[in-house]
Amino acid sequence: MYDPFSDRELLDEAADRWWLFLVTGICWLIFALIVFQWDYTTVYAISILFGIVAIAAGINEFLQISVSTTGWKWVHGILGVLFVLAGLYALWNPYDTFAALAALMGLFMLAKGIFDVTVAFVTKGEFELWWLQLVTGIIFILLAFWVAGNFREKAILLVIYVGIIALVRGITELYLAFKLKGLRRALATG
Repeated sequence: MYDPFSDRELLDEAADRWWLFLVTGICWLIFALIVFQWDYTTVYAISILFGIVAIAAGINEFLQISVSTTGWKWVHGILGVLFVLAGLYALWNPYDTFAALAALMGLFMLAKGIFDVTVAFVTKGEFELWWLQLVTGIIFILLAFWVAGNFREKAILLVIYVGIIALVRGITELYLAFKLKGLRRALATG
């Protein structure tokens, strides 16, 4: 049986956590700035960097469970587990990780891009900043095809990819924070 009060409670709980995504968005942006400032030229350093970013992304996915509906909780939970496992593997086997990293990053970016574009169009009528998620998705799709190419400077490109992922993730987190804050205002007046 449908219970409209349980939906209202879920929305209230999610909207009250808007600040959490503001903080994580700022952290991702600071991390992106640090990544772009350092010079990573070894396979080992890139794999360690990827491992740290993957674990942070996994933890972030687990945080998004608290503001998601039941169906999306599963998606965020599965993504969180996959990110954490990939990060741990990268930290455990840095030299083996580098060989497959570009292909995996391309696949991840393509999936993330398609997801963001889809969500942007689905939520177009509900949120004013829907176009920001659309732009993010298009950037991810373009990066996926860039990663798929055969480049001489894969080490430098992988660092750039990690930095771009952190940058886009930070922007996405800030977008989610303000979307939740707007929802909080709407719930308070309605």
